[in-house]
Amino acid sequence: MKRFLLPTAFLLLISSHSFAQKADLLIRNARILDGTGNSWYWGSIAIRDGKISQLIRSRTPDMPASRTIDANGLLACPGFIDVHGHIEGGIFSRPTADNYVRDGVTSVVTGNCGGSDDDIAGFLQKIDSVKTSINVATLLGHNTVRRQILGNADRQASPEEMQRMEAIMAKGMQDGAVGLSSGLIYLPGMYANTEEIVRLAKVAAQYGGVYATHMRNEGLKVTDAINEALTIGKQANIPVQISHFKVAGNANWGRSSETLNMVKEAREQGYDVTIDQYPYTASSTNLATQVPDWAMEGGLDTLRERLKDRATREKIKKQMKKSKQDGKVKNFSYAVVASYAPDTTLNGKNISEINLIKGRKKGLLNEAETILSLLEKGNAQMVFHTMNETDVKYFMQYPFNMPAADAGVSNGRGMPHPRGYGTNARVLARYVREFKILTVEEAVRRMTSLPAQKFGLTDRGLLKPGMAADVVLFDEKTVTDNATFDAPHQFATGIPYVIVNGAVVVDDSRHTGVRSGKALKK
Repeated sequence: MKRFLLPTAFLLLISSHSFAQKADLLIRNARILDGTGNSWYWGSIAIRDGKISQLIRSRTPDMPASRTIDANGLLACPGFIDVHGHIEGGIFSRPTADNYVRDGVTSVVTGNCGGSDDDIAGFLQKIDSVKTSINVATLLGHNTVRRQILGNADRQASPEEMQRMEAIMAKGMQDGAVGLSSGLIYLPGMYANTEEIVRLAKVAAQYGGVYATHMRNEGLKVTDAINEALTIGKQANIPVQISHFKVAGNANWGRSSETLNMVKEAREQGYDVTIDQYPYTASSTNLATQVPDWAMEGGLDTLRERLKDRATREKIKKQMKKSKQDGKVKNFSYAVVASYAPDTTLNGKNISEINLIKGRKKGLLNEAETILSLLEKGNAQMVFHTMNETDVKYFMQYPFNMPAADAGVSNGRGMPHPRGYGTNARVLARYVREFKILTVEEAVRRMTSLPAQKFGLTDRGLLKPGMAADVVLFDEKTVTDNATFDAPHQFATGIPYVIVNGAVVVDDSRHTGVRSGKALKK
């Protein structure tokens, strides 16, 4: 058989033609961080049809493009992936998701803490129909599943009810959920036993999903809660994500090495467990979490009926007082109202202040009464100042820890936690630049390839040819989180360009209004 060799000139012509293909977008003169944790290198990124077509080790390649962005030495990295969002309510009324994209976020995993849309297929279809500026994946919430079968009842599921919940879980995974989430301090998940979660996690595992948990306790019983999360992972043979990892309450400060060692030991034993964290010393959830679990059976309306009985009301208040005393908490001043619809003048005030405004004397019992009186009119979104910086820093050093905002799409109202505006910028500004706890390469890995790998987003998280063109350009010397607890509605700065699926969503620090995001399915 004769072999025909192509002329060298013809090979050069093919190579030249391939390189000269017109790009939709060319980012040149950038320092490229590919998301692996490797160091940056000078180069350019060519994008075609929503994907990265070439990475070029030239700062000024001779390539035609419909548009060229001169990065002028900015760092270019994969779009940030936030694995702990609560955007079901806000994303459809504010599909541009400004607070996320201005913080460099191009993809969000929602459905956390046990709460998701009931209809996974319908939710993801609506994401694609409405068009959003960010990509959206979702977990299926355990509370969502349980409520469909048991309502808010404080009891265990019967065998038949358990089978119905497993069927809902299977359908959710078939419809595109990336896993199961639990919120074991919320209704009705607080009433479920470990075995119930294991059964549902086994279903999620059959479809390659993960188990993401807001644990049953993050205070005095935090080690018991971690053990439960690890047990679920082991028995269901499913990867575990422990959400917003923390040690909350004065009595727990300094226990970060104890709790993180439990995660480390599990990984050493071969179990896939990782964590996420928001880089702040305050958390945020609703006011009803301050009430004993038994009092919440049936929901807020039922609680309000219980509160009409004086003896029951006093019992609830005494248990609230004892809980704080056990945690070495002197008062409820750590609890600040973020949003309270019945009386917006209380937004930004803590419970101790509100207690005095209501004409009550200082003290845990009176402040408990103030909380109950607020709940009688409506629930409140709160900010709880319960952590310390030493523990936050310690967790931040752990390599299998992802930054996550635990936020919704902001409507610009109230006094929400600033994490919804500046989580990623804060990691880069405070823990990379200021404290030097992380290198910029490591921080970017935690925001990109690590979450992509954990949640099975196989075409995201890395800069390489063929991957989705989610790209962020930022200045590591100036990137800053500007949102504060006193003035939370402020966008991050130092992130002038954000590209989602090849389209420029943030252009020279301005949101373009482009909605190029898509639903991400397992």
